Amino acid sequence: MYRSKQHYSKTKRRLSKPSATPRIKPGADAGLKKVFATIGVPRDRPFVPDAFQTRALAAVDQADCLVTVPTGAGKTWIAEQAIARIREKDGHCWYACPLKALSNAKYAEFSGIFGAKNVGILTGDRKENPAAPIIVGTTEILRNRLYDAMCRGQSLDTDFVVLDEAHFLGDPDRGVVWEEIMIYLPTRIPLLMLSATIGNAAQIAAWLTSIRSKYCKVIEETIRPVPLFPLFLHPGGTLLPLTTPIKAGIRPQLYKKVDRLIKSRRRRTFGRHRSLPPFGDIMKVLKKFDLLPAIFFLKSRADCDAALDTCRKDQTTAYGPKQRLMQRVDAYCQRTPHVATHRQRWHLENMAVGAHHSGQLPSWKLLLERLMTEGLLDAVFATSTVAAGVNFPARTVVFFNSDRFNGKHFLSLTPTEFHQMTGRAGRRGMDKIGFALMVPGKFMDVRLMAKLLSLPPSEVVSQIKINFSMVLNLLLSHTPDQIETLLRKSFANYLIKQSKQKKVISGGQKYLWKSFLRHLDFLKSTGFVTDANELTWDGQWASQLRVDQPLLIAEGFRRGVLPQSDPAMLAAVIASFVNEREVNDRISREFVAVSLSEAFSKVTSAIKPFAARLAQNNFDVRPLQLRPAATVYAWASGKSWNTALKIAEMEEGDLAMLIVRTADNLRHIRGLKNVFPEAAQTASISIEKIMRDPVVNEY
Repeated sequence: MYRSKQHYSKTKRRLSKPSATPRIKPGADAGLKKVFATIGVPRDRPFVPDAFQTRALAAVDQADCLVTVPTGAGKTWIAEQAIARIREKDGHCWYACPLKALSNAKYAEFSGIFGAKNVGILTGDRKENPAAPIIVGTTEILRNRLYDAMCRGQSLDTDFVVLDEAHFLGDPDRGVVWEEIMIYLPTRIPLLMLSATIGNAAQIAAWLTSIRSKYCKVIEETIRPVPLFPLFLHPGGTLLPLTTPIKAGIRPQLYKKVDRLIKSRRRRTFGRHRSLPPFGDIMKVLKKFDLLPAIFFLKSRADCDAALDTCRKDQTTAYGPKQRLMQRVDAYCQRTPHVATHRQRWHLENMAVGAHHSGQLPSWKLLLERLMTEGLLDAVFATSTVAAGVNFPARTVVFFNSDRFNGKHFLSLTPTEFHQMTGRAGRRGMDKIGFALMVPGKFMDVRLMAKLLSLPPSEVVSQIKINFSMVLNLLLSHTPDQIETLLRKSFANYLIKQSKQKKVISGGQKYLWKSFLRHLDFLKSTGFVTDANELTWDGQWASQLRVDQPLLIAEGFRRGVLPQSDPAMLAAVIASFVNEREVNDRISREFVAVSLSEAFSKVTSAIKPFAARLAQNNFDVRPLQLRPAATVYAWASGKSWNTALKIAEMEEGDLAMLIVRTADNLRHIRGLKNVFPEAAQTASISIEKIMRDPVVNEY
């Protein structure tokens, strides 16, 4: 039968437009009665390690060890016990973390266990007790220590290394650092890797065994310490099981009522078109069935912030001990004054809810994490980044989207991402059971989420790539032939050799070697490396600039255009090298001092030919922008935080990150005191000027 385009257009509009949200009335399917009866706090019992923990501890005594277990299963206990055994023999240990926040938390934790005098921390931001027998630090610091040891022809001064969150080996941006550590680490030093569940642990262990000439044992556990039950929220407010019960050999199917709902031609969802769901009403449903506290995973920072106002409109009130909550917030604010005037403090104290995302200040996020860990918050609205590497538990995690933003695009959740996010549901020692709640909506593929529940975790692949800092540092201690041998040890090369397919895998030895030679040729042509493949004087000091754009900063030094005597000006110029965000660089003259404009023009003009050579040779070059420089100049000159924000035109968390990364780059310049003593001294002053409240965390 022929139907007009108008007919199809009307039909499409009718099917795609969600119906109005009915009044939510909390309810639960009869099939959930037994499940909800299990909700509660486990009895307080003496700690008894799980079987995987004792197996891992036994393995560490004999070999390298890769522990891959669900989030929250208790990986740290293994490291604690292993470190204690090393210390009994007066040995030294290194505990490497991917995040500074996690390093700070482990530093505090280990100081309590082993004594403050025995623990130090190295994160760039913090350098305390660096000669301690136990060092906690970021992976980048550990990699740099390995560079320095190789340059001196020495072995790393430690007897045991722990790589926490080892699945970061597959991180597109930072995985190269994990792989470098695994390749460079001397065989005599035992390696313990702690990871969330990964799909190819045996493959990673086999690769490590092949390059380290010692066995790497896999300790794998797939059972969560706290069982997870998946739920579905009907738009009317009724909670339903998401899937049928698990049976041996049979994959769970969608619960019949859920299946019927998502097949419905007029499928109902929460909220009208383009509006946020009624978060306050949803929290009332969760409260009725004792499913709080909850983490609501939302797709954007803006949605996280807007959710707080939605709760306010829904007249949400704190369900827990409000007086204690306000006392804790007040005590924290006395130590971190800027947080005291945070725009979301009212929501935190009166509704026990908060927004946690990268646009927030580190000190604000830390406050939320502490309050949530202490059980004082009912809900946190967060982007998916909260799932990685931060102890942030809840009884329930709530999903509104089956995809996540990777910085460029929205992509469907991978099994590993899904397992990391659901790993926050169910607090060990605090919950008998955890829940993952799926809420129907425009961006929710319910069938995909049900499928992810039973899919194995994703495989980790190599992310190794050549960069100028790597080439300079390896040439300090290796010949090109020796470097080629190192590159043969890459995980990417191992994967290619194991694969029978002929497809090109980025990072394979041939690709890496060609990339190395391309970088080497450029360094030779620009005077950092001699024709004999040895570093020139410029190459030697430039190797200490272990930053994103080392050659451009080095060129600024070689041309004598960096402001080496003005702390605020130096911080400003370095901020322009650091900035990765595209910003509106049309900036009002009132925000740009004449001296800054002149200094910025001097630098950009001087390094422009060098940047052009990089681009002509197909190396990535980020243009220098004035707005970040003007922002950091104002902040370093003593202007207020609000003034800096006004100039920056970015969120607080982004500005704090720009300043922190600027300080990281300045620390590398500070390390050049034997070559550029004036710049090194100025950089030290610059760091003091920019690393102040509210940028600096309250530890």
